Amino acid sequence: MESEAKRSYRMGARAAAMEATRARILEAAVALWARRWYDDVTLQHIADEAGVSVQTIVNHFDSKDGLADAIADRLASQTEVARQAPTGDVPAIVAVLFEDYEGHGDANVLWIAQVDRVPAIARAAAHARGQHRAWLERVFADRLPARGPAREHALTLHYAATDVYLWKLWRRDLGLSREDAERAMCDLLTSIDPRKRNYE
Repeated sequence: MESEAKRSYRMGARAAAMEATRARILEAAVALWARRWYDDVTLQHIADEAGVSVQTIVNHFDSKDGLADAIADRLASQTEVARQAPTGDVPAIVAVLFEDYEGHGDANVLWIAQVDRVPAIARAAAHARGQHRAWLERVFADRLPARGPAREHALTLHYAATDVYLWKLWRRDLGLSREDAERAMCDLLTSIDPRKRNYE
């Protein structure tokens, strides 16, 4: 008869193997969707990239949209961890944001372009917008007005000044160096500081 310790070890090893397979599938899908349109990537492509069967993907995520939702959750958690910045320190805030955008900005722009036709991406984008807004409220807590129209206006300006499309404009479309683009964002954020403007 199998001992309790042996059974526990076997179950633990099985759970670890399943989690490793799940992570491999997620990484494969992220890699493919970072450079190709959502509709152009099939479950078979992801299975081949991850070294698993399509059925294994279905067992873990139910469907392609289920996999996309899981990726959105995973990236949201990673973003939360990566975007740690001291409140009110504009250069540090911008540096942290650029570190994220330099690694994931191109993929983000590609996904955003598909929001209107892929429900899973629309859900992910809506969550990302809420997450970015919450981050802005946290890192700029020292400068934002109290609750009300003035705060909403200030948040709108800060959102525009830190949006991934502005990063794309500077880094990809205009070809600015990262240093120059970071300096531009710092200047923009400094210029819209509510403490220096009248929002009433």
